[in-house]
Amino acid sequence: MIAKVIVDISNSEVDKIFDYSIPSDFELAVGDRVLVPFGSRSIEGFCIKITDCSEGNYKLKDIIKKLDDKPLIKKEMLALSDFMKEKFYLRYVDTLRLFIPSKLRGNKVKALQREFCTLSSSDTELLKSRISPRAKSQLAIIDRLAGGGEYLTVLNTEFSPSVINSLVEKGIITKSKQEVLRKPIGEIDKNINKVTLTETQNKAISIIKNSDKRVVLLHGVTGSGKTEVYMSLIEDALIKGKTAIALVPEISLTPQILRVFRSRFGDDIAMLHSGLSDGERYDEWRRIYDGDAKIVVGARSAIFAPLENLGVIIIDEEHDSSYISESNPRFRTLEVAEFRAKYNDCKVILGSATPSVESYNNARLCKFGLSEMSNRISKNGMPEIKIIDMAQELRTGNFSVFSNELKEKLKETINNGNQAMLFINRRGYASYMQCKSCGYIAKCTDCDIALTYHKEDNMLKCHYCGKRFKPLDICPNCHSDSIKQGKIGTEKVASELQTLLGSSVKILRMDNDTTTTKTAYLDILGAFRRGEAQVLVGTQMIVKGHDFPNVTLVGVLDADMSLYFSDYRSCERTYQLITQVSGRAGRKDKLGEVIIQTYSPKHYLFNFVKNYDYKGFFDKELNTRQVTNFPPFTTIVRILVTNEVEEKSLNCTKKIYDLLKELRVEYGKEFVYMQAMKSPINKIQNKYRYQIVIRIKRKFEDEILGKIYNIVDNNKQGNSVFVEINPQNMS
Repeated sequence: MIAKVIVDISNSEVDKIFDYSIPSDFELAVGDRVLVPFGSRSIEGFCIKITDCSEGNYKLKDIIKKLDDKPLIKKEMLALSDFMKEKFYLRYVDTLRLFIPSKLRGNKVKALQREFCTLSSSDTELLKSRISPRAKSQLAIIDRLAGGGEYLTVLNTEFSPSVINSLVEKGIITKSKQEVLRKPIGEIDKNINKVTLTETQNKAISIIKNSDKRVVLLHGVTGSGKTEVYMSLIEDALIKGKTAIALVPEISLTPQILRVFRSRFGDDIAMLHSGLSDGERYDEWRRIYDGDAKIVVGARSAIFAPLENLGVIIIDEEHDSSYISESNPRFRTLEVAEFRAKYNDCKVILGSATPSVESYNNARLCKFGLSEMSNRISKNGMPEIKIIDMAQELRTGNFSVFSNELKEKLKETINNGNQAMLFINRRGYASYMQCKSCGYIAKCTDCDIALTYHKEDNMLKCHYCGKRFKPLDICPNCHSDSIKQGKIGTEKVASELQTLLGSSVKILRMDNDTTTTKTAYLDILGAFRRGEAQVLVGTQMIVKGHDFPNVTLVGVLDADMSLYFSDYRSCERTYQLITQVSGRAGRKDKLGEVIIQTYSPKHYLFNFVKNYDYKGFFDKELNTRQVTNFPPFTTIVRILVTNEVEEKSLNCTKKIYDLLKELRVEYGKEFVYMQAMKSPINKIQNKYRYQIVIRIKRKFEDEILGKIYNIVDNNKQGNSVFVEINPQNMS
């Protein structure tokens, strides 16, 4: 028998099927990990097919051995690998690696075993008779273990190791190795009971269940009870003997939704995301693989959980850009979910208060089903939104980052025993440091980006490669000591807020700098939920999904920041961010208020935001996209070329561009736009970046994309070249 094997080397030159003979002394199955001879080395690989004959004309080598007791890659995942390889233009091996914990490759992670102590006999009186009545500790240990045993590490905290060893030597205690599952940190909210669904929730569930569409968009305002709808759909799947996947966009949301889900479903839940330790991820993955967990909650990577017989896939906050992978391997989570849903004959539920324009358009065109929840569960309704003109604040002499109204509302909120959240989508203390005399700006040596000043560390940091530099005291260009700081971030906001409110007010900050430790998310969110702090300042991490009953005030600082980016999605993203963070206020029994600070109060966007008019915003945005030929009316293709030698990157880009011009002639008006250029950030991690941006109509999209992939594949010239479809970040 012949095994078709993909060797575990991420290189396009060897990313193809190799044939190996299967030795007669062991059984092999499709999906097995194997060790195979490859050149002068022994390499891990994946068996993707078994046949009777070889198509190669070379002498076959024998597989050295199987690496696991059972196939780690299930048949559905092998089918998914084929789909992703073709759809996203990926290497075979890069898709297969997605399906197992990374540290399992190379056997870098194993099951955790600990010594377990039990009594050698169930007759405790007989055992006690072998011990002196004065040996109180030994007698106590026997009583302690009479209930069924205990781990040695636990016993050592209660009794002297010498006493335990004495009982082992007497044959009274028996030690054995037992596996311990490393479970992610989490809590169960004992106050959460199964609620009675509202009429609106029941109607939403009915529409979803009865829809004839594979994908259904659940458009529900913040606080409308979408999570209860999700849990009801999952419960229905479990009753039918099926399984479920629930995805959230941020790791910070995973503990919260896990807390709620565990309260309902107990140990049927497993968690998968990048914040887990290698051991935790391995153990959670095995629980899923073995069928011990029926529900998987996690971020983007959880879509590859090895669940069988899926009954529903839920993608919460479906509009979030994190669901699109923009590093190798590049893929779009929704399309992976659609494949798995079709394979298992189940539905994909997309939930959001602010759906992406593409998703809502698909619902309008009846490509997706649509279920809507227009009101909050709480009787108070949506919080009132006030738009503050910061230019007017300056004219009246207020040069603070906080408007006068926000200052008053913050003090009022805290005096009333309530909590506030402040959002600014920029971390650090200042976005840059600049010489006032000559205009010099401190930039990263490896990236074409300004360095951000972090006051706590007294460092300039690159937010792309992580390099650190000393802050500017004297300009290295003109030697002036006249240095100014750029726009403020979360660190400076928290500092100025502390000055404003006084030292007695506890302020928490949540951004990439304060969440570097494993438990940071839980610690910060838990402390805020328990009322140990009055104000939470944060970036996008605090925007989505969080439910804090005592938050009555939300402030949005520098709301214009993402509004004028050179990206066709800038208005959409600004609307989504502001609406989502506004939804954190007044979620339970208390009235909520939202204050949005902007220098462009007359921008049409803020009128839609203030009135919670998503449909009005959608109509305006869709019309703009149609007039300007942007998605969903066209498809954007970005070809990104990188190399440490700028000339090589440039020459490769020119070569591909010249070949694409011939393709453009062939398809004429199907090409709406095509241009080669430097990437907006020309250098990241010492690699120079050039790009070709194309917009094509959708009539011949698949045909044109196939030819673009072929041109790129044959003309890389030693560069790293990636093709991105509708990229989320054009910089």
